[in-house]
Amino acid sequence: MSTVVLVTGGSGLVGKAIQDVAAEENREDVKWYFATSKDADLRDVNQTRRLFEKVQPTHVIHLAAKVGGLFDNMNNNLDFLRENIQINDNVLQTAYEHKCKKVVSCLSTCIFPDRTTYPIDETMLHDGPPHPSNYGYSYAKRLVDVQNHAYNQKYGCNFTSIIPCNIFGPNDNYRPVVSHVIPGMIYRMHQLINSQETDLPEEEKVFTVYGSGKPLRQFIYSLDLARLMVWVMWNYDSVEPIILSVDEKDEVTIADAAREVAKAFKFKGKLEFDTSKADGQYKKTASNKKLRAFLPGFKFTDFSEAVESSVRWFVDNYEVARK
Repeated sequence: MSTVVLVTGGSGLVGKAIQDVAAEENREDVKWYFATSKDADLRDVNQTRRLFEKVQPTHVIHLAAKVGGLFDNMNNNLDFLRENIQINDNVLQTAYEHKCKKVVSCLSTCIFPDRTTYPIDETMLHDGPPHPSNYGYSYAKRLVDVQNHAYNQKYGCNFTSIIPCNIFGPNDNYRPVVSHVIPGMIYRMHQLINSQETDLPEEEKVFTVYGSGKPLRQFIYSLDLARLMVWVMWNYDSVEPIILSVDEKDEVTIADAAREVAKAFKFKGKLEFDTSKADGQYKKTASNKKLRAFLPGFKFTDFSEAVESSVRWFVDNYEVARK
C-alpha cells in the first residue's frame, strides 16, 4: 500500500515550506497532497469527508486553522475558538474514520499558560489559563492535545502534535491586522520605503514598531520547521506533544526583530516604538530539550539570514504575496 500524506492548510506559510522539503526528499514511495480552502471548507464535516474520500490519505499533517496576529485575536476570540474547534474535530474524526496511520497536528507556544515558570515545556500545556489576548485560539488548540489522547486511549490512534515557536518565512501572510509580527513589519516597512505620499528622503522616514519592543520571542524559519515536521511524521510516535523551537539562547526582542527587518531592507531611517499599542505576552520561552534529545545536531538557520531571505522573497514576489 502506497503512503499518501494529506497536508491541510497546504498553501500557507508552513504548507509551502513542506512542499519544498517534500521535493527535496523526492521519495517515490510517498505521494503528497497539499489541500487548500478551495479543496474543502474544513469547518464543514461533509466537505472534510469528501476531501478524505478523494485523497485517501494514510497520513495527515494538519496545519489548517483560523490564525491571526495579536490584535485580530484580541478582537475575535469567539470566532477563533469556534472555527478552530470545528476544523480540528472534523479533521481528527475523519482521519479516524479513514483509519489513517498517523496525524501530526500543529499547535503553538502561544497557547501555554500566561502565568508560568520558564522555560515552558511539553508537560506544562494545561497548567493554567492562556494569555487573555488569544484565549479563544489557545483553548481550541489545547483541545487538539486532549483529543489526541482520547483517540489514542479509545482506538489506539497514532495522533500527535507539534508545538512550534513563532514561525516566519517565504509565503507568509502579510495582511495588515491579521499578520504576525515579522511579516507585519516586512509589509509595513516595504510600504514606508516605497511610499510616494511624502517627499522626505529615506533617512528622515520613521518606522513605527507596535508596542515597546521589549517582549521576547523565539522565531523559527519556516523551512527549518518543515524539515522538523517531516521528521516527526516519519520518526516520532508518541501521543505526547513535542516542542519544535530554536534554542533558548536564540531568543530575541521585538526591537531586535525590527532592526533585522530594517537591515534586510537596508532601511536608512529611524525606528520608534508606539507604546500605546499592546505588547501581548512579555515572553513565552520554550525548551527544546525533548527535540534535542532526538536531534542534538540539528542546525537552525541563522536569524539574520532567515529574515533577509524572507524580505527578499517578499520583494521578489510582492504581486502574488498575501497582503
